[in-house]
Amino acid sequence: MSFTLATWNINSVRLREPIVLKLLEEEAPDVLCLQECKSPVEKIPTEGFAALGYTHLVARGQKGYNGVAILSKIPMVDMGDKDFANLGHARHVAAKLENGVTIQNFYVPAGGDEPNREKNEKFGQKLDYLTEMRDWFHAEKPEKSILVGDLNIAPREDDVWDHKKLLKVVSHTPIEVEHLAQTQDAGNWVDVTRQDIPDGRLYSWWSYRARDWDAADKGRRLDHVWATPDVSNAAHTSRVLRDARGWEKPSDHAPVFATFDV
Repeated sequence: MSFTLATWNINSVRLREPIVLKLLEEEAPDVLCLQECKSPVEKIPTEGFAALGYTHLVARGQKGYNGVAILSKIPMVDMGDKDFANLGHARHVAAKLENGVTIQNFYVPAGGDEPNREKNEKFGQKLDYLTEMRDWFHAEKPEKSILVGDLNIAPREDDVWDHKKLLKVVSHTPIEVEHLAQTQDAGNWVDVTRQDIPDGRLYSWWSYRARDWDAADKGRRLDHVWATPDVSNAAHTSRVLRDARGWEKPSDHAPVFATFDV
């Protein structure tokens, strides 16, 4: 079975329902994973999605913050969620497709502005969240799985617009990159996007603060698609839909795609 998956931090699924529908109509991924839905599950606008064939939904939500959802044309089973770092946030949900592939959808905490856990509680929460993800993958080795989401870390030098300038900026600090690497190694996860696009600058997020985000192009690759080795070999056609960052009332993130023949 071949299927295409997309992951997108939508920054409010209700506010940005029109561009979710645009993506589903124009790109038609089989599975769309959303983060930062900012909605209780029962208020996610599912009617329009279902009309386009996305009749399956697995989600966790809360009012005004966080929230993760998996929309699918393919039947799937809810595989639960975990509250890493005991934050009480809707930041993770998992679902298993009918071909046996499990999708883990994550929204890792952003970490605030100060990369110092003594001065900034949110940064400590981010590191703790990643540590608990790492420990879980050590304890329960994932198999036949895909991990997607806004991991809020740009790990490589070419995942940011200026490596040296961002070394002390949250999302690209060495301690965050190391925590993410440990998490990836613990589950033997393969970075599918960089497997397909191994070289060159690649971003999935551009700040709202830029007057002209496209011209400035000060981006970061915060959104990721990983897979276990038994699935990653079947992955191909990865891409970032950069144009979506310029759609009407856009998210500050762009969708990331990959196709799998499993």
